[in-house]
Amino acid sequence: MRDQIYKQVQSIRPLDELENNHKQDCLNWIESGVELCRISKPDNPPIHLVSYFVLVDGDAILLVDHINAQLWLPTGGHVDVGEHPKLAAIREAKEELGINAELVFEHPIFITVTDTVGLTAGHTDVSLWYVLKGSREKEYVYDQSEFKQIKWFKLDEIPLQKSEPNITRFLQKLALMKDRHIYRGKHEVAR
Repeated sequence: MRDQIYKQVQSIRPLDELENNHKQDCLNWIESGVELCRISKPDNPPIHLVSYFVLVDGDAILLVDHINAQLWLPTGGHVDVGEHPKLAAIREAKEELGINAELVFEHPIFITVTDTVGLTAGHTDVSLWYVLKGSREKEYVYDQSEFKQIKWFKLDEIPLQKSEPNITRFLQKLALMKDRHIYRGKHEVAR
């Protein structure tokens, strides 16, 4: 599995120098041989792998008001030992929103290395960001033990001061992918 995760990370084209640094840090971390997945909550090991999945519908994304982090975050969760990060995103979509994931891209499009904040601050999440098809017209049943609420935000209305610190950069990258015709219309991948 380690080799598959390495290849996933290696395939990500960085948006900027910060993402390039996050990517290189992650590759070095994987190569080090340490455990990549969380074994016990909240911080064993202190650095562990997360799969975010961002639901997108046109000019809006779905964010969750995360109880523990006390921020508006994309949905997602920790990758289990032996689990592929893409399968973690698919599993988490089912657990957190009760949906069958429809990936826009087969691979993550973004990577971040972030020190956590909130009620269980003090560990580092290495996050692979996947994009999923969503619908503002659908009513999602969300995990109320993890989220106070969920909400669709138009891209220019996201509460940036209370959101995942890399969300602006993720949106820039997603916009670039749209501009390059990798992503078109309502989530169709150019063929």
